[in-house]
Amino acid sequence: MSGMNPDDKTAVLLMAYGTPRTREEIEPYYTDIRRGRAPTPEQLADLISRYEALGGTSPLAARTEAQRAGLQTALDAAAPGCFQVVLGLKHAEPKVEAAVDQVAANGFTRIVGLVLAPHYSSFSIGQYLDRATTAAQPHGIPVSGIESWATEPAFVQFIADDMRAKLATMPTGTKVLFTAHSLPERIIAAGDRYPDELVATAEAVAAIVGLDDDQWSIAWQSAGRTPEPWLGPDVLQVIDELADSGTPGVLVSAVGFVADHLEVLYDLDIEATRHAEARGIAFARTACVNDDPQVMAALAQRVIEATSS
Repeated sequence: MSGMNPDDKTAVLLMAYGTPRTREEIEPYYTDIRRGRAPTPEQLADLISRYEALGGTSPLAARTEAQRAGLQTALDAAAPGCFQVVLGLKHAEPKVEAAVDQVAANGFTRIVGLVLAPHYSSFSIGQYLDRATTAAQPHGIPVSGIESWATEPAFVQFIADDMRAKLATMPTGTKVLFTAHSLPERIIAAGDRYPDELVATAEAVAAIVGLDDDQWSIAWQSAGRTPEPWLGPDVLQVIDELADSGTPGVLVSAVGFVADHLEVLYDLDIEATRHAEARGIAFARTACVNDDPQVMAALAQRVIEATSS
């Protein structure tokens, strides 16, 4: 943003999880995820091995930057000169707080917060928006947050189109599993709407594709390695159950993830694929949105609407 005139412009704080960009960044990244507690040598070795299976690091940093650029392009087309998109990350640089400070230093006086995750949870999107709001308060900058885009038509259509194409290559009787990142079960007791948001996406996609209720279900993945219980059933458990019942194939639609990264490229493309193969069941997954122009354009419209509400 350096050198730009912020008059009559709104800063769009595009927030995402973040990822290590180099092998040297893996340990501090993991430590940040663990709230300052360094991982054990075994835990660190396990994470490094997963990144090595992807070629050394995750492509998420490049994917996230492509999404930022795609959103900027869409906003420039819809409202030229009115918005500047900046990244704020949860566990990598630039952190959300640093991004807000830079926005303020460049003279912007309005922020729209948008998280690269479609399903609202107070444990995820809520935390991103709270961090942005807290960081902006000392600067006197209001933050308008976009809480959910779980049923955004362009997003739903993107998933549905790819699902139709993938199902055409799968055995008759294939089961569709809609997945998202698991969270601790205590969110249910707190009344969090996260599970309902995932169901809303699944129902919207299923309606377009024409799936009957018995042709799809919900599963969770990538649960944290902590003693407390996490949302289930886990996708690997469901694959086992489907194999036991004689289901010939499973198509996973990881609608909770909007970019190719570790939880998709390793947890699904490597781990779940191997698990399904070992159980003799065909496996595939739908594509991630990444920087799809139609979806970026739809999110741009959400940003514009947030400034006029």
